[in-house]
Amino acid sequence: MEVTAIRPAVKNDHRANIFLDGKFAFSLDIAQLAELKLKVGQILDEAQLAELKRASNFGKLYQRTLEWVLARPRSVRETYDYLRRKKFQKPEYGIIDTDIDLVITRLSDKGYLNDQKFTEYYVENRQQSKGISIKKLRLELIKKGIKSELIEQTLMQASRDDEKEIQKVIAKKRRLKTYQDDAKLIQYLVRQGFSYELAKNSVLEMD
Repeated sequence: MEVTAIRPAVKNDHRANIFLDGKFAFSLDIAQLAELKLKVGQILDEAQLAELKRASNFGKLYQRTLEWVLARPRSVRETYDYLRRKKFQKPEYGIIDTDIDLVITRLSDKGYLNDQKFTEYYVENRQQSKGISIKKLRLELIKKGIKSELIEQTLMQASRDDEKEIQKVIAKKRRLKTYQDDAKLIQYLVRQGFSYELAKNSVLEMD
């Protein structure tokens, strides 16, 4: 088959549409186009065509994942889980494990994925105004695949502790009729990861 035209994609400036024998065949991102050195007039055999279509699918997967990562900070584990879901939910994409590993590697190399920066961002911003217990914050980060050492290091450097956080929670919950009762408010605080003693003393002190 002959490459008869290479045209900019209509909806995506970063991709180019490839036409074979006068018909649209697939698209590639600009970096892939340069890397593969595809040119008009080039003749492709079946093996080359299969390789190019595979590159096309990978480029789309990388672009979708990049957009997902840029929507808000993500951990490496979150991104890996996202790609695994895509693999099983969208079998037509033809995603294989090596694709997943390569997407993660490229995003990490380019600085879009960085667990240390993600952890610092998460600790700094998670319920900053409303308050959250350090225990709950720690558990959330573990679920996102962050290593314990990195969590403890970040928590140590951050200016957050349970005594300050619990005051934010109490101030917010006291506005609700349900939590005018001290016992119910203390029970709620304990469920959120604060110690019973801290919850009881903080409620009484703020009252």
